[in-house]
Amino acid sequence: MTALDSVIRALNDGGVIAYPTEAVFGLGCDPGNETAVMALLAIKQRPVEKGLILIAADYSQLLPYVNDTAIPQDKRAKIFASWPGHVSWVLPASTTAPKWITGQFDSIAVRVSAHPIVQQLCRAYGKPLVSTSANLSGQPSITDPVELEQSLGSLLSAIMPGALGGATQPSQIRNALTGDIVRS
Repeated sequence: MTALDSVIRALNDGGVIAYPTEAVFGLGCDPGNETAVMALLAIKQRPVEKGLILIAADYSQLLPYVNDTAIPQDKRAKIFASWPGHVSWVLPASTTAPKWITGQFDSIAVRVSAHPIVQQLCRAYGKPLVSTSANLSGQPSITDPVELEQSLGSLLSAIMPGALGGATQPSQIRNALTGDIVRS
C-alpha cells in the first residue's frame, strides 16, 4: 500500500492526518465528518467557534461549502487570480456548510492550493480537506518532519510524506468581500 493509499484510508475511516503544505505541515480530515473534525480540534486544542480552513485541488471541490452566488462579480477576478496559490479567502458559507467548519461565522475560509501533494490528496479523496497548521494552538507551526512525528505522530492516523512548498509563512487569509487581511 502506498503512502497515499494509507492516508486516503485514514480519511475514509474518520482519521486525522498530517500533510505538507506551502509553508508548514497541516492537520487535516474529512470536513463532512463531525467526529473527525472534533478529534482534530482536540489534538490542536482549538475551540470549534474559531472555524477552520478548507483546502482543495480546485474551486469546484469547494462549491458545496461556499455560497457562490453571494460572491460579487467584481470580487471574483481577484480571488480566482490568486488560485491555485498561497492565499486563503473568507467567502460566504453555503447554508449546508457544517457549523463545525464555519464555527461562529456565516463565512468560510477556503484555499485552492498549488502544492502538488495537497492537489494529489484532494483529487484522490475527491473533496476538500480541513487544513490547519500542525501544532497546538498558540505554539509555533511545525516545519520539520521529525518534529511532526515526535510531537503529534502518536495522535495521528497517517502522515503524508513530502516536502514543504517553500513559502516562509502560512497562507495569507483575506476577506473576499471587504478585502481586509485577516491573517498576513
